[in-house]
Amino acid sequence: MNDKITIIGAGMMGGAIIKSLLKGGYKGKITAVDIQTERLKEFENLGVKTSTDNKKAAAEADIIFIIVKPGDVEKVLKEISQEIKDKLLISVAATVPLKFLKKNAPDARIVRIMPNLGALVQAAYTAYCCEANVTQEDKDKVKTLLNMMGICDEIDEKYMDAITAISGGGPGYLSIIIEALTYAGLKVGLPRNIALTSAAQTVMGTGKLIIDLHEEPSKIKDMTTTPGGTTIEAIYQIEQSQIRPAIIRAIEEATKKSQAIREKLNLN
Repeated sequence: MNDKITIIGAGMMGGAIIKSLLKGGYKGKITAVDIQTERLKEFENLGVKTSTDNKKAAAEADIIFIIVKPGDVEKVLKEISQEIKDKLLISVAATVPLKFLKKNAPDARIVRIMPNLGALVQAAYTAYCCEANVTQEDKDKVKTLLNMMGICDEIDEKYMDAITAISGGGPGYLSIIIEALTYAGLKVGLPRNIALTSAAQTVMGTGKLIIDLHEEPSKIKDMTTTPGGTTIEAIYQIEQSQIRPAIIRAIEEATKKSQAIREKLNLN
């Protein structure tokens, strides 16, 4: 696969996608586009072509990623509408539904994706959904690109708000868990670097156990406990903290927020 790719919006997520594609050995030409020229210097140093001209960069591409704020999507799509005719458009704009994208880019073949910051280290979970005119060849290309960023699943669009809440913001929530484990390590006497590394690696390893072994989290939890042992004592203390309902409430509210943003910006 060596299609020419343009990334419109080279901020945190746009940069993460560019770096993942480079690490994944993508052979095609990549162009990073952003109105903030200082953001582009880093990508120039990586050998990526850069531009501040959305229309020109879109015209030269086979696949266009649009990674801008939800409120800016309509303006950008109208600007490049002629340049993306009959091309594959991949939207990374949170909360923006396919029907809104299609209304503003009627002649493009549109895929909506929700990755997370794990793309920076090729460990993202990305959900995606497709507009009706997306071909199987398009889907194969999308999967190839997303698999360079981590793992991916095609889902029904009705689940996208929940995905945005769970995995889109997930690195933020899990950072709180890792920070808590780190502080706990400091409290019981671990050096800071050891506390942080052991906490982060343990969270990463637990996720890999669940994915690779196809096991439920409860099974992994049971595998770590022994009668009268240290782990069951810690689990007993954690379960008294009401951490489960707190996390569930947080995800429910984040899902509602995704819906509310869409309604506030009239993106339905």
